[in-house]
Amino acid sequence: MAETARELMLAGKPYRGDDPELVQLRNAAKRRLLRLNAMEPQDATGREAVIRELLGSAGRNPMICPGFACDYGSNITVGDDFFCNFNCVFLDCAPITIGHRAQIAPAVQIYTAEHPLDLAQRAAFWESARPVTIGDDVWIGGGAILLPGITVGDGAVIGAGAVVTRDVPAGAVVVGNPAKVVKWIRE
Repeated sequence: MAETARELMLAGKPYRGDDPELVQLRNAAKRRLLRLNAMEPQDATGREAVIRELLGSAGRNPMICPGFACDYGSNITVGDDFFCNFNCVFLDCAPITIGHRAQIAPAVQIYTAEHPLDLAQRAAFWESARPVTIGDDVWIGGGAILLPGITVGDGAVIGAGAVVTRDVPAGAVVVGNPAKVVKWIRE
């Protein structure tokens, strides 16, 4: 039996981004995002309900500020006390898994999608995706970008504007482009 584009996408294999099922799923996510991003700030109960409808899974007290964007939402899992500030973009073609007590600053971008270098393949809408995993107690500074396939260890700090191109060890503070370890957090 042939795999669907969605199954190929989630397995990290090449797939066509213009597949009708994927387009339908992205459109459903866009409708949820429109609701979430337009909600009154004081409607905490309603916001949490839409967050839970959008995401694949969320722990206690998830908070996502307006301006949030994602591809599917259903491929995003967050732990307890998740906080995501304004104008963040999570391209969740592969799973994005975020641990407990993560703090995401404004304008953070997390990408799982990759596009081929070959022009003909790109023109034919081929792409692939690799998961991003973020541990517990991670702080990601404003405007940071995490590229596909990255794992960020527990307690790590990613400085504002950093471009994370490789795994970040637990307890590391990384800054720059490409992000490099500049210090270690002592408990």
